[in-house]
Amino acid sequence: MKEQFKPLFESFTLRSGIQLKNRVVLAPMTNFSSNPDGTVTDDEIKYYIRRSSGVGMVITACTYVTANGKGFPGEFGADTDEMIPSLRRLATAIKEQGAKAVLQIFHGGRACPPELVPNGDIVSASDVAMNQEGAKAPRPLTDSEVESIVKAFGETTRRAIEAGFDGVEIHGANGYLIQQFFSPHTNRRTDRWGGSVEQRLSFPLAVVKEVKKAVALHAKEPFIVGYRFSPEEEETPGITMAETLVLVDALADQELDYLHVSLMDFWSKPRRGVEDTRSRIEIIKERAGDRVPVIGVGSIHTAADAAKALSVVPLVALGRELIVEPDWVEKVEQGRESEIATTLTKDDQQRLVIPDPLWQAIINTPGWFPVVESSSK
Repeated sequence: MKEQFKPLFESFTLRSGIQLKNRVVLAPMTNFSSNPDGTVTDDEIKYYIRRSSGVGMVITACTYVTANGKGFPGEFGADTDEMIPSLRRLATAIKEQGAKAVLQIFHGGRACPPELVPNGDIVSASDVAMNQEGAKAPRPLTDSEVESIVKAFGETTRRAIEAGFDGVEIHGANGYLIQQFFSPHTNRRTDRWGGSVEQRLSFPLAVVKEVKKAVALHAKEPFIVGYRFSPEEEETPGITMAETLVLVDALADQELDYLHVSLMDFWSKPRRGVEDTRSRIEIIKERAGDRVPVIGVGSIHTAADAAKALSVVPLVALGRELIVEPDWVEKVEQGRESEIATTLTKDDQQRLVIPDPLWQAIINTPGWFPVVESSSK
């Protein structure tokens, strides 16, 4: 391997004591491919096996912690103990390839399609509808319902432990329920769960504490707890970069294993809230300091991209790149980075072991990844 890429293959030890064999992480990506009852399918298992041998850690697609939190068709569930055998299949498949397996836990809130949740009852912090044609306004959760969802995150963490996962990632990003409580756009509450930026932190921090409590109670060996967040929102009012740094400060004090910054472009700049010309990831990394490691993600395609990103953060996550090139890590390690695929053809589904629902989403989403008529290999 080339000298400049050696840092990607250094091991990394998390706060929990778990050691990752390298600095490359499979980012969490929805694949729409689970059974209607929420169990994982054989196709999903094969998809993860194909992408788990090179990376140090695999973060799964998100799984819902309550029945009314299901955000996607074909999303797998972790809301009842009946799901533990299904979860165990997934954890085992990933770990057998040599990667650490982290379950991303989630509630979709107002982003849940009504047809996927009981009685079409969409819930959120407040009754602010999604900004899209025909979107249904969610019902604001009662205080006791908020408490029960917090507890559900803890119960799902227990199931992850029983299923053999190495950790969980709390999904506080991409406009889902945890972000809905932190955002001044979607949280208009005047009770203990809303108001000032500190009050809007109440739900995210309650979830973190409940998850950590479950780990303390149930884990017999080291167990990873990470947190993913999106740094800003477009809306006004909405989460600003300044408020993001309040969130980072609060999370960095929670003794987490990592913070995972959800970005489409690793080097993107802040919209508003700070007078700083650096990238968001550099500002966040500086604020987190030595308190918690930061995972960066977003349009990291080549080995050179990843090496450059690693100059800022200790761990880099790849998403679309590992769908298109499952052997990305191995090729860099073997000095074959010039052979990394950067385009898809319409004949690649079987070779890349991509489940049909995900494949349809890829080829029917303009700009998802370059699709060419014939292979670039």
